[in-house]
Amino acid sequence: QVQLVESGGGLVQPGGSLRLSCVASGSIFSINAMGWYRRAPGKERELVAAVASGGNTNYADSVKGRFTISRDNAKNTVYLQMNSLKSEDTAVYYCNAQLSSSILSVPREYWGQGTQVTVSS
Repeated sequence: QVQLVESGGGLVQPGGSLRLSCVASGSIFSINAMGWYRRAPGKERELVAAVASGGNTNYADSVKGRFTISRDNAKNTVYLQMNSLKSEDTAVYYCNAQLSSSILSVPREYWGQGTQVTVSS
């Protein structure tokens, strides 16, 4: 059993900052990529940022220069530092991890339950 648990969402004013965290727990052998997705009202889910096990990162164009993704492999945790937040960043943010639960298992995707981020004055 694997769980991804997000925290750090909330209400923030435009221009403000938030830091999201996601901890993976349970039967974990290895974690490949970890990332953050979001779904805004009336829109499809989109990739926000991802980080590979080796540290390579990629970002959606809309967040480049404002958001920073990082991970702590020892803690099975991924972070998303969000600065200069805009109203269009309002969405439910989901953590994603591609991981193997044992040495014999094929990597598969897991998702967190989501955390709401609202940017409003």
